[in-house]
Amino acid sequence: MQNLEKLKFPIGEFSPPIQIDATTITHWITSIEAFPNRLEVLVKNLSIEQRNWKYRPEGWSIKQVVHHCADSHMNSIIRFKLALTETNPNIRPYWENRWAELPDSLDNDLSSALLLLKGLHQKWVFLLKALSTQDLEREFIHPEHDRRFSLKENIGIYAWHCDHHLAHIEQAIKAKGVYN
Repeated sequence: MQNLEKLKFPIGEFSPPIQIDATTITHWITSIEAFPNRLEVLVKNLSIEQRNWKYRPEGWSIKQVVHHCADSHMNSIIRFKLALTETNPNIRPYWENRWAELPDSLDNDLSSALLLLKGLHQKWVFLLKALSTQDLEREFIHPEHDRRFSLKENIGIYAWHCDHHLAHIEQAIKAKGVYN
């Protein structure tokens, strides 16, 4: 069971620092900015067989992870915009496991997801870099977790999310299909 947790969370679970300062936020935004290129380097030369390798037993394939990142990050920028334009909005959760089984998430062609992530991250990072100190304090309510998330914390969550899924893909490549 402990080994399965390590496979699920190869970089550990997200744990925000007690104080989130400007240096930390800048570091997180840099991670988010670099993600699409780092992802493309990892997956661009993979065969269709390799794109179907899983990162753990009963986990997603590499292609599902890539498509999930596009879906998740689209949802995230919308959540940021809701928090910036409404007062403590309730965001809409989604069933990511169900989304991962939809035809577009099972597509072996990753080009559209990679292209989407490049454009989305460029737009998202532009927004993140423009946020004021007051903007970073704005919050949304996530009904699934029954709590408020500040935008500054959410930047950290998504920087972690990027690194988390890059580690999953690296893990799947290293395992060479053993979990399929």
